[in-house]
Amino acid sequence: MDDLRPLAELTGIAKHYGEGGSRVDALRDVDLSLFPGEVVGLLGPSGSGKSTLLNIIGCVIEPSGGRMVLDGTMIYDGHPTGGDLRRLRLDKIGFIFQFHNLLPFLDSRDNVAIVLELAGQGRFAARQRADELLDYLEVGNRSRSAPAKLSGGEAQRVAIARALANRPRLILADEPTAALDTQRAAIVMDLLRKVAREQAAAVLVVTHDEKIFDRFDRMLRVRDGRLEAGSA
Repeated sequence: MDDLRPLAELTGIAKHYGEGGSRVDALRDVDLSLFPGEVVGLLGPSGSGKSTLLNIIGCVIEPSGGRMVLDGTMIYDGHPTGGDLRRLRLDKIGFIFQFHNLLPFLDSRDNVAIVLELAGQGRFAARQRADELLDYLEVGNRSRSAPAKLSGGEAQRVAIARALANRPRLILADEPTAALDTQRAAIVMDLLRKVAREQAAAVLVVTHDEKIFDRFDRMLRVRDGRLEAGSA
C-alpha cells in the first residue's frame, strides 16, 4: 500500500438501539482502518453486527458514538458533522449486494449510467463510462440486455460496474458471492482485487463464503458487536 493514509478510519464506533432494559448494543467500541489497495473480509455469525458496521461506513445509518473519517472528511465525531452524506455516497462509496438489485425496467448500460446521471453527468458521458466498465468486466456484449435476460454471474458483474461507476474510494460488499458458484465467485473477487489495486480503493466484504477466503489481504471477525482479527 503506497498511501498509508486510511480511506476509512473508525475509532470507538458504537451503535445501540433502544434505551434502558430494552437497549441492544449492535456495535461496541469498534476501531477499524481501511487502506487504499486492500481487500478486507468481514466474518461473523448472523446478528453479530457485520451489516450494521457496513451501513455505518456507507453512511446509511448513524453511529451512536465514536469517530469516523472517510477519505479525509470527518463524518461523525460524537455527533454528525453536518456534511452532505448523499453527495459523499454518490462520489466516494460503491455498494455491492448479495442480490444484484438491478432496476428491471433498464438495460445493463442504463443500470450503470443512472448512477452517473444522478451524480450530475450528462447522458452521453454517463453511457460512455457505463460501456467502458461493462467492457472492462467482460459483459459489454450484454449492455442492451434487461436484468431478467442475464445469468447470475452476468448480473453481478453489471452490479459491480454500477458500484464502480463514480470511481469510489470505498467499495462495500454484502455477501457478493453467496449466490455464485466457485468459478464465478473467484472471478468476482479477482475483479474487486484488480479494482482495489488499479484505482487505489479499499474494499470491505461481508461474507460467510469460505470459497473466497483466500482472496482477502486480511480478515476481521465481529463477535457480539466487537471487532477482532479474524481467521477462517
